[in-house]
Amino acid sequence: MLHNRVTLEQQDGQARVTVTDPDLQSDRALWGLTRMLVANMITGVTQGYEKKLEINGVGFKAQLSGKNLTLNLGFSHPVEFPILEGITATVEKNVITISGIDKQLVGETAAKIRALKKPEPYKGKGIKYADEVIRRKAGKVVKAAGAK
Repeated sequence: MLHNRVTLEQQDGQARVTVTDPDLQSDRALWGLTRMLVANMITGVTQGYEKKLEINGVGFKAQLSGKNLTLNLGFSHPVEFPILEGITATVEKNVITISGIDKQLVGETAAKIRALKKPEPYKGKGIKYADEVIRRKAGKVVKAAGAK
């Protein structure tokens, strides 16, 4: 799992990441990458990761049925989204919460669900992250009748 130029060892209750040659730029890059990946693994196991998605739109809804997330997003059919092993999904009204211990898998699952119906800029309908701000655009401007 580790690169052959990186070593991971435990000293005094702490995980230490070292590289073969700290003066080499590519080794320093691997050093920081490996350190952060290990830190994310530790955070995932101790606290876990969570992403919240909001569904906006008339008639748009989500419900959990077994290991599938059923989404009604204005299409002619409901969309079935399978929830992967290691991921937990909960639905409360129009908020979908994706949680798990793997940061990448949680983020990727949330991104795939959001990609099913991205929020549009005119009415804001679609699936967005809870902390995301959608920039709204003005609609058509109707000219006054009889004005030239």
